[in-house]
Amino acid sequence: MSAFDHTVSDYQLPHAYWLARAAKLAYSDEATIRDTVREWGFDRCEYFHAELDSSFPIEDTQAYAAGSDRMIVVAFRGTEPAKIKDWLSDANALVAPGPAGKGLVHEGFSRALDSIYSQVRDAVQRFRDAEQTLWFTGHSLGGALAMLASARMYFESPQLLPDGVYTFGQPRTCDRFLAGPYDDAFPSRVFRFVNNNDLVAQLPPEPFHHVAAIRYFGADGKLRERMTVAGGLTDRVKGFTSDAFAPASDGVRDHQVDRYVDLLEKSIG
Repeated sequence: MSAFDHTVSDYQLPHAYWLARAAKLAYSDEATIRDTVREWGFDRCEYFHAELDSSFPIEDTQAYAAGSDRMIVVAFRGTEPAKIKDWLSDANALVAPGPAGKGLVHEGFSRALDSIYSQVRDAVQRFRDAEQTLWFTGHSLGGALAMLASARMYFESPQLLPDGVYTFGQPRTCDRFLAGPYDDAFPSRVFRFVNNNDLVAQLPPEPFHHVAAIRYFGADGKLRERMTVAGGLTDRVKGFTSDAFAPASDGVRDHQVDRYVDLLEKSIG
């Protein structure tokens, strides 16, 4: 696989693969993150970590920003399905105001992002000294934070319009009053990858919404750039029944970040 291409400025599948790897790297410790992004050609790196209230389902928030003379990547860490699915399943989850007062977002996501947002924004502003492209990425909870951070950065500082937001196994993050303006503001810049029966991508329940853009891996592992409701339901049934010995684990297995990286690598060929 070729190296991280810092000249990319639009949607490309190899770039999606590298951003999936960047999202996976967000799960690592600070030293590993710094060493790896240096190998990828980024000469600047800032690491962000904040502990949250011990009574809160999300224990902490972790992310990093990597910058070069051509590109900036901001990646947020996710969490494991066992830790996220219970509180995402709560239909009575509290909500918080969305970026610049647009719509509502899940309070858990809002509080997690608030803990490091000002540091992330400041790092992006320092790194962006030569009109570098700007990319956000994250898996699971990290995908929700990537979406919200990009929305907040643009709606509060319109000059910071990201060139791309790539998420993997992202949960529903906001209501339609933010999802709509976000889709309008980020045409051809947002790509939400979902793997078949990924359970986290199906949560939380209404009134939470997804942004519109989707790239869907079917039960056969092939990438589809669009999916009808009927086609998606049929394909999910295929994925669910393909492992007769452990059907209940299908949604957890499909959510793993390694699975997204592997599927994208195979899609490139």
